[in-house]
Amino acid sequence: MTQSTELDPEDRKIITLARSARARNGVAEGAAVRDETGRTYVAGTVELASLKLSALQTAVAMAVASGAKSLEAAAVVTEAGHPADADLAAVRDLGGPGTPVLLAGPDGELRLTTGK
Repeated sequence: MTQSTELDPEDRKIITLARSARARNGVAEGAAVRDETGRTYVAGTVELASLKLSALQTAVAMAVASGAKSLEAAAVVTEAGHPADADLAAVRDLGGPGTPVLLAGPDGELRLTTGK
């Protein structure tokens, strides 16, 4: 895991989308992923009596359900200090071990990047 504040515009975009999903839905986390074609998938935390998924797991599931074959990058906006292991595993399952996961705080500021 590395700390970095330099972002390309496409990475900034998925952080902004993740932040918007978190705020719009009033959930603990917002996430967005970008697939190999540049399409984005945005999600919030899912908490039902019978189903609990983090925002990042939900975004990855949406990408898979929409036919994505790989991921270029993922972002999660959260109060947490690091991505959950299950979130990293979901991203790696679709994107591979080098897929960057950008973790940002609720203010949208990048805290760390994994996988780069």
